[in-house]
Amino acid sequence: VQLQASGGGLVQAGGSLRLSCAASGRTLSSYNMGWFRQAPGKEREFLAAISWSGRNTRYVDSVKGRFTISRDNAKNTMSLEMNSLKAEDTAVYFCAATTRAYASSSSDYDYWGQGTLVTVSS
Repeated sequence: VQLQASGGGLVQAGGSLRLSCAASGRTLSSYNMGWFRQAPGKEREFLAAISWSGRNTRYVDSVKGRFTISRDNAKNTMSLEMNSLKAEDTAVYFCAATTRAYASSSSDYDYWGQGTLVTVSS
């Protein structure tokens, strides 16, 4: 499966952005999906994951209550709604796919999008 992340940009602190991840080559419903981010000089960080059905989600504590992961298998897309953005949310955001359940480590994911840059100005 090929993944394409989009929707990044420049936003002021307190603002919102919606990231999208479009899949091609194979149906997205075959995979559990996740969002990660990587800030300059830092390791890639897990943010959120959603099961293949969309029924189960999990979040890292730092984004819980601010970010919402969702998917539309009919459209072969996944999204990350980000609210109350902070300067420390500035990073390149990646979507990823895995056949493993409850995966929160980048090494558990098999397919990656190219990343989309989110810059939050304070």
